[in-house]
Formats: sequence, C-alpha cells, structure tokens
Amino acid sequence: MGKVKDLTEGHPFPLILQFLVPLMMGNILQQAYSLIDAAIVGRTLGLQALASVGASSSVLFLILGFCTGCCAGFAIPVAQMFGAHNGSGVRRYVSVSIKLALVLSIMTTVITSLLCRQILYMLKTPADILDGAYDYLLITFLSIPAMLFYNLFAGIIRALGDSKTPFFFLLLSTVMNVVLDLFFILGLGGGVGSAAIATLIAQAVSAILCYLYMRKKYSILRYESNDEKRYDPKVAKNLLAVGLPMGLQFSITAIGSIMLQTANNTLGTVYVAAYTAGLRIKQFFNCPLDSLGAAFATYAGQNYGAGKPKRVLDGVKAGMWMSLIYSVLAGIVLVVFARPLVGILVDSSEVDATEAAMRLIRIGALFYLLLGSLSVLRNTIQGVGRSGLAMLAGVSEMLARALVAVFAVPALGFIAVCYADGAAWIAANIFLVPAFIFVYKKMVASERKAAALIVK
Repeated sequence: MGKVKDLTEGHPFPLILQFLVPLMMGNILQQAYSLIDAAIVGRTLGLQALASVGASSSVLFLILGFCTGCCAGFAIPVAQMFGAHNGSGVRRYVSVSIKLALVLSIMTTVITSLLCRQILYMLKTPADILDGAYDYLLITFLSIPAMLFYNLFAGIIRALGDSKTPFFFLLLSTVMNVVLDLFFILGLGGGVGSAAIATLIAQAVSAILCYLYMRKKYSILRYESNDEKRYDPKVAKNLLAVGLPMGLQFSITAIGSIMLQTANNTLGTVYVAAYTAGLRIKQFFNCPLDSLGAAFATYAGQNYGAGKPKRVLDGVKAGMWMSLIYSVLAGIVLVVFARPLVGILVDSSEVDATEAAMRLIRIGALFYLLLGSLSVLRNTIQGVGRSGLAMLAGVSEMLARALVAVFAVPALGFIAVCYADGAAWIAANIFLVPAFIFVYKKMVASERKAAALIVK
C-alpha cells in the first residue's frame, strides 16, 4: 500500500496531483456508496422511501460534519510535526487525538440518538415519511463512532503523506456496503433502515482495519516511551484549538443548510425527494474539489511546519488551476447529462421530481469554480493553523443560505433552493480571498523574523 511522503520538497503541481488522486478516488468511493444507498432505496422502495433517506440530510451534515471536521483538525498538528521531522511530537499528538475522539464519539452518539425524533419534527418532515426517516436517522447516529474513527485514522495517515492507504480501505468499505444493501433490501426485504445498517457495518470494518494497519505499517507511530502515550493537556489544547473550529465550521455551514432543508420540506414530498436526488449527485461531483481541499490541509500543514511559506503560495496557485480545469469539465457533464444522472435515483415516471432535481444540479454546476476556490483557500488557512478564520467563512455560507431559506424560498419556491449553494459559495469567497492574503503575509513576516534571528 502507501508510504509516508514528504510534501515539502519538489514541484508543487505534480506533487499535489500525485497526493490528490488516491485521496480523490477515496472520497468518490465514499460518496459512491451514499449514492448507491439512495439509488437502491429510490429505485426499489420508491419515492417516499427516497424522501425518508434525504429528509434529514442537512442535520447529518451538521453532526457528521462536526465530527469529520474535528478529526481533520486533529490531523493538522500531526502533519506539522511530521513536516518539522518531530517523530515524538507525531506520536504524542496521535495518542491524545484518539482519546479525544473517543470522548467526542460517545457524547455525540448519546445526545443525537436521544433527540432523533425531535430533530425530525424540527425539520418539519412530512408525516408520510416520518417513520422511515426516523429509522434511517437513528441508525446513522449509532454509526457515528465508526465514522469518526475511520476519518481520524485516515486523516492521520494522510498527514504522513500517504493518501493511498485510506483509498484501499474505502474501496473495501464501498464493496461491503453495496453487497449488504442488496442483501438487506432485496434479499431480506428490509426498509430504509437497512441501508443505514449496511453503512454502519461497512464503516466499522473499515475503521478497525485502518487502525490495525496504521499501527503495524508506520514505524513513526510506534511508541518509544510510556510518556508518549500519556494524556497531555497541552497537546489536547493544541488539538482542540485546531479541531473544534474546523468542526464548528462544518456545523455553522450546516445551520444554513438546515434552514434551507426545512424551507424545502414545506414544499412537499416531491421536492424533498428531488432535493435528495439532486444533492446526492451534486455531492458526488463535488468530491474532487472537496478532495483538493483536503489535500491542501496536509500540504499546507507540512510546509508550514517546515517554515516554507513560498511553497504554500505556489501550491495554492497550482490548486486554482486544477480547480478551473475540473470545474469546466464537471459543469459540462452535469448540464448535458442531468436527466440520466437523476434517472439513477428517480424513476422516469416521477416527472415533477425528475425535472426539479435536474434544475438543482444544472444551476449548481454554474458555480463550481467558486467551490474549488473555497476548498483550496479554506483548507490552506486551516492547514497553517488559522482555523478560526476558516470558521468565519462558514459563517458567511450560513448567512447566505439562511437568507435564501427565510426570504427567497417562500417567495420563489424550489428555484430559490437551486441557487442557495451558489450564493453561499460567493459569500465564502468574498471573505476567504482577503483572509488568505492576510495569513500569507503573516507567514512571510514570521519566516523573515526567524531567518533574522538565525543570522544574529
């Protein structure tokens, strides 16, 4: 499988691209089994079942996004320690991050499971899909520990420059998920909850195998003293200082999505199903841009740890070119092939839902370049330890979606929902461009100061 990789040497464009490809393939697989879940449910169990799966997607984005963001944040100090060639620091941060993740997973699972039905009421979930939505949401909440630990271990492995190994475990997880979906739903005649059970099992197996491989494969993670295993409050504080803002960034962004979904749920089951189908397709095509951002969190973290701000800027320029190329290609595919893509999830006889979902993905495709810019800049800022600034970009996204939900959706209906992501990405970029310039100038000034001290 993969090996640790130093991202502080070599030309940024091919280096980032080489690191990005397996990361992107892994994220595509992760979205693929989410898409397959929805496809099996929608084509086998019908439009109402598909709506049940998607009725709470914004809340899942809030909660799972918070956990995922925290884990991604925990990996950044690991990348910085690795870039600084501090093996003991790497091991200390890994040890404490596992302890923090355990506490986070237990607390989150208990609280969300107890509030599951109240959450669906809050979202104004249509009565005809409430029971199915509850089954799916509750089981998904119970899978939080498996999801959280997989993301933590995969993030640690990527922090060491290895983006290939997580891909192989995701490939295994995806195959398992598809097989279990077919077994539970088609073989045993299960309902929408069966799709969530299949995902839970697949993620749990992937998390366990990822941990076992990580501890056996990477010599840098083998503890050399008991002191490296102990809980260190200072290390925990540093991890939380990066991880919590990253988690909150997802949650804050999701608040706007929750308001948008609540507004969309009032439009009826057809539009809930259309939003579910369109969103799953959009998320699938968003994967390369999201992966590009994740790659930059590691790239920026290692180069920041190595004291090389110029390489961070060169990497951002390369990332913008990658984003432009992909955005144009993906936009063409989504506009031209919108109907067959929606047909994967929604039967062609459901004309209204099909047309609405097509409109959602075609309009979203017009704004992809902004999503790419957002992903590169935000994750670069996070990678150099400025998670608080990146979180404020999430506030910008939240406010934009909230305004659309409160004012535009009641007045214009589903067409306003279609433009909500574009509005959010514009708002985030308006904040992130000057924020990155500010952070880069600070890095350069800090490096010059350090160089001057060495000369003295």
